Amino acid sequence: MSIAVVVPLMAIVVWTIMRRALPLFKLQQKKIDRLNQVVREKIAGTRVIRAFVKTEHEARRFDDANRDLTDTALTIQRTVSLMMPSLMLIMNLSSAAILWFGAHRVESGGMPIGNLTAFIAYVMQILASVMMAVLMFVMIPRAVASAERIEAVLVAKPSIVDPLDPAADDQREPGSGAGSDRLRGVVEFRDVEFTYPGAEAPVLKGITFTAHPGEVTAIVGSTGCGKSTLVNLVPRFYDVTGGALLIDGVDIRNMPQERVRNAVGFIPQKAFLFSGTVASNLRYGKEDATDEQLWAALELAQAKEFVSEMPGGLEAPIAQGGSNVSGGQRQRLSIARALVKQPPIYVFDDSFSALDFRTDSRLRAALRSTVTDATVFIVAQRVSTIMDADRIVVLENGMVVGIGTHDELMRGCEVYREIVHSQHAEEEIA
Repeated sequence: MSIAVVVPLMAIVVWTIMRRALPLFKLQQKKIDRLNQVVREKIAGTRVIRAFVKTEHEARRFDDANRDLTDTALTIQRTVSLMMPSLMLIMNLSSAAILWFGAHRVESGGMPIGNLTAFIAYVMQILASVMMAVLMFVMIPRAVASAERIEAVLVAKPSIVDPLDPAADDQREPGSGAGSDRLRGVVEFRDVEFTYPGAEAPVLKGITFTAHPGEVTAIVGSTGCGKSTLVNLVPRFYDVTGGALLIDGVDIRNMPQERVRNAVGFIPQKAFLFSGTVASNLRYGKEDATDEQLWAALELAQAKEFVSEMPGGLEAPIAQGGSNVSGGQRQRLSIARALVKQPPIYVFDDSFSALDFRTDSRLRAALRSTVTDATVFIVAQRVSTIMDADRIVVLENGMVVGIGTHDELMRGCEVYREIVHSQHAEEEIA
């Protein structure tokens, strides 16, 4: 009878405390995220913080976030700390009640003292087991809060998915054989429109042009006009929201992502290197590349000279993010990594911005003479980088306002003329 009363009473106490603790644990996880965010920003933006003399301001930000987390953690501990005293109180009161009523039964002769001793021992064992179970329950609210966050990630559905029935590709590269699945690299934008999730207006509208193997297609325009967004559609980092983007006549949404991305050598706007060696970074897209292929790619990317001077050459260590090489060296190694892959399509997303004019010119000349059978996209801010492109696409407010060679656009595209005049004097243009 005593167990039938004590165990439910313990359960009520545990449920009451856990009901209050669960929302606090969820709040604590959010405040841990906030503290981690502040720390990450302080580490990543150390130079900016020092340049703007904001060290004390950032220290106060950290202190505020830390104190907020501490207050929540103390509230949780105070709440949970009520559990053990409450349960021990119930347990000791139940023991006292058993002894009280048992003593009266023994005194009246209704129960042997041995039975009372055995009963107390059994009850204590049962209550001790309940106490151990309660100690496990203390961790449940925090585990539930963490599990909900993990589940949110696991059940999230990717916006880019492979087709259930991939389109058959009957456009093989000439001479590659019937068993080859290498794409030729004809990229067609057919009335493409793209809108970022949650945005009110499309970033790109009515984009239509075709890029062929052996041609260099340059994308220029003012800041924020959608240049990077346009080339990010090629490796299918995003899906178009209107129109179609085709490679070799096949909508890339009907092709496996792996096949599309294997066909694209992508050099991002912000060059990134992995910790390891020069060779391990260059082989990222082609694991079986020989040392000769690596040196050839480095020579093309104008990186052979400085890699040769590094201790170990190809085996020279690269720190996380490439922090032990300069910005220009990092960009050239990223370009070499794409060249090692030897894909049918190259995308240079403003990848020459950290290079000086001499290196930029030599690199473009080497690419033009060597990469003759690939489709090349170049996003650039400097007009000098793309003046000799086979096709220049001029964007303004997400729309194409001009397509042609440099000379054709100088005659017929006002936006392009403004870009050129803003960067070059009349004598240089002439």
